[in-house]
Order: sequence, then C-alpha cells, then structure tokens
Amino acid sequence: MSFDLDDIDRSIVAALVENSRLSVRQLAERVHISRSAAHKRFTALIESGAIKGFTAEVDRGALGMTVTAVVVVRIGDRPWPEVRDDLAALPFVEKVQAVSGDIDALVTVNAPDNTALSQVILRRIHEVPGVTSSRSLLILDEADGHRPGAQG
Repeated sequence: MSFDLDDIDRSIVAALVENSRLSVRQLAERVHISRSAAHKRFTALIESGAIKGFTAEVDRGALGMTVTAVVVVRIGDRPWPEVRDDLAALPFVEKVQAVSGDIDALVTVNAPDNTALSQVILRRIHEVPGVTSSRSLLILDEADGHRPGAQG
C-alpha cells in the first residue's frame, strides 16, 4: 500500500525511526512545525497505517538468543497462508517471508544455542505440513542498514 506523504510527514517518520520515544513537542521542534500540527500529522500517520506501531529494539544476545539462522524453505501444495502461520508459531521463529525465485520462503530463527536451533530446524520446521525441504544458513555477523523512513 502506498501513502501520500509530503516532506513534513516524511521528516516526522524519519525522526520517529531514529527515536520512537520523541514527545509531540520534541517532534514539532525537530521538524519545525507547531505542536498542534505535529500532533495532527502524527495521529494521521498512525490512522492511515503509514506508522504501524512502536516497539523496543532488542539485543538478541542480551536475551540469550546467541545463534541465528536463515532457513530457506520449499513448500508443496498446501496454501501459503497456512504454512506461513504454522511456521511463525514455532518457538524461536522471528520472521517468515515468502520470496520469489526457486525457493518459497525464508524463516529467521533465533535460538539460545545450537541444540535448540537444530531442534527447530531439523524437527519442528520439517513437521509443518506443506514443508518439503529446507536449507539452513547460519548468521556469522550482521550490520544494520537504513530502516524504512530513515533519512539518508
């Protein structure tokens, strides 16, 4: 879905991507508009769905999730929404994405150790009806890029 955002709306989104805890007053100061205009635009961005919510950015390692893998999954004849929902419900699964090309889905798994990771990959994912095969890629290092809405 596309949203009709002007430069001020984009500046508000960028400021919130940088720091989602900004008050309306701080947001108004940052984008150089009145507090009431900032509140109105902020509310409109939420109501339109351009801003879906606010979450905490979490360090997986601090939560004990020290091993991450991306699992490449092939799916048979079962409908995608059913397979997606079953995969997303598995323990330690962070994200399930449908992709184009010669594979069907990517499943991101964060686990406390290799034993838990292998249980999810070798047993739980393969037990999901519709999953025909998988291939795992262990994440060795990562860096954040630009989040949607961030300037630059």
